[in-house]
Amino acid sequence: MASEITFKSKDELTAFIVNEVINTTEALEILGCSRQNLNDLIKRKVITPIKELPRDRLFYKSDILKRKEQVEKRKR
Repeated sequence: MASEITFKSKDELTAFIVNEVINTTEALEILGCSRQNLNDLIKRKVITPIKELPRDRLFYKSDILKRKEQVEKRKR
């Protein structure tokens, strides 16, 4: 079930996008993995992009950070 997020102004929306939405390159930096690994995670539906563009994808930063935390817990 998706939660609904509303914004009171265009500035609030812009701030949300700047702080909470990242692209593929940023996701790779956070996860410390290869593009191929990220593509495999997407294919297996471990990570779901919020938008797919012809040459890039957008993700919620919180989803990527959650995945990073899961991987780090396994390493311990």
